[in-house]
Amino acid sequence: MDSIEIGLWVTGGLLVLVLVGMRVAFAAALAGLVGLIWIFWSKKGYDPEDFGWALTVAVKTAGQVPHSKVASQALSLIPTFILIGYLAYYAGLTRALFEAAKRWMAWVPGGLAVSTVFATAGFAAVSGASVATSAVFARIAIPEMLAIGYNKRFAAGVVAAAGTLASLIPPSAILVIYAIIVEQDVGKLLLAGFVPGAFSAVIYVALIVGIAVVFKSVGPPVTGFTWRQRFASLPGALPIVFVVVIIIFFVYNPFGGDAWGTPTEGGALGAFVVFCMAVLRGMKWAEFKSALLETAKLTVMIFTIIWGVLIYVRFLGFADLPGAFSDWITSLAMSPMLILICILLAYAVLGMFMDAIGMLLLTLPVVYPAVMALNGGEAVSAADSAFGMSGPMCAIWFGILVVKMAEFCLITPPIGLNCFVVAGVRPDLSVQDVFRGVMPFFVADAVTIGLLVAFPQIVLWLPTLAG
Repeated sequence: MDSIEIGLWVTGGLLVLVLVGMRVAFAAALAGLVGLIWIFWSKKGYDPEDFGWALTVAVKTAGQVPHSKVASQALSLIPTFILIGYLAYYAGLTRALFEAAKRWMAWVPGGLAVSTVFATAGFAAVSGASVATSAVFARIAIPEMLAIGYNKRFAAGVVAAAGTLASLIPPSAILVIYAIIVEQDVGKLLLAGFVPGAFSAVIYVALIVGIAVVFKSVGPPVTGFTWRQRFASLPGALPIVFVVVIIIFFVYNPFGGDAWGTPTEGGALGAFVVFCMAVLRGMKWAEFKSALLETAKLTVMIFTIIWGVLIYVRFLGFADLPGAFSDWITSLAMSPMLILICILLAYAVLGMFMDAIGMLLLTLPVVYPAVMALNGGEAVSAADSAFGMSGPMCAIWFGILVVKMAEFCLITPPIGLNCFVVAGVRPDLSVQDVFRGVMPFFVADAVTIGLLVAFPQIVLWLPTLAG
């Protein structure tokens, strides 16, 4: 049995472990370790006396992965981005943001739902975690929507779907993970997420307004706010804008010249600024402790998944499965664009059974080289490429597409994590209620993904400006 066959058998075993309910981190680490042992033992002809040697080498190889990969400076972005979100919540910035959005937008059909989407998009710009975003607005927005007669399923669906925007709008933990796995520039990927994230929010808003116009009982508008009240709500939302500006300047200096610092430094400074705002707003020690604990829990979960999956990725390298998959993909008698669409559809199916981060970590080491090969390679120019963009731009474009697919998976049954979070926060809602509420947003996401594929400049405009 050659290394490719071993790779296929171990990958099949990994999928079985995930489907029977084992956590992705542990399933990937176990599959990777078994695969490494198998690969090394096969090189000795399966001699029983050499099994101990194969086991020792495999354990040493797997043991080097956690520190060598996770010691990357770029990964320090993740805890700082998550901390920004939790500190913003405890500082009361989320409620102030929702109040401002409500006073300015609640008059349109489906106004409170529209306000929720815009407020969630604003909060996503200081929070790197979709789950935390959904949990926060399930507490803030759903009670207000129910109080004026919104359908509870629709209200829950709005919050669950809008929470996914945190996966795309920087600072985004998933975008950072993608950049590290495929070895691309973190700053440019974060920049690339701004316009598609805002675009996704606009598509959600258009869907909500359309539903509210057709079914007038779904989302009645809220009127009565004066211009004085509207302008009075803006100062409470300005701190969010300030933090976003800090992050943008540390990723990309819009005035020209070098950026002010690294994305990691921007994330750390953003967390410090929000901490100062939280203290000024009277944050108590218990709330600060909760923010730190929640940040630590989520960070440890993400890092554990990364550790486990990177052991499996190390095995894939020895099995040469990514290279074999790239060769197979490029040999297909289909257009590159059609193959790309099939890959995105495969992500939609896979997302029904896996969480977003685990899905990307498991698939990118194999799928990313294949997509780059379809376009013409890492160093291809735009003129010679299949998708009409250079290799580095293709890497950014594909990254935004797969992260958008990861957003889609956060609301896809039966695993859709955002839906479980909303149901957990609201005991009056069942998981089935939330899944039914998000169904219209599947259409919005499909439209968004289709437009991002058809018009890559939506994604590439800001990275191109940054050079």
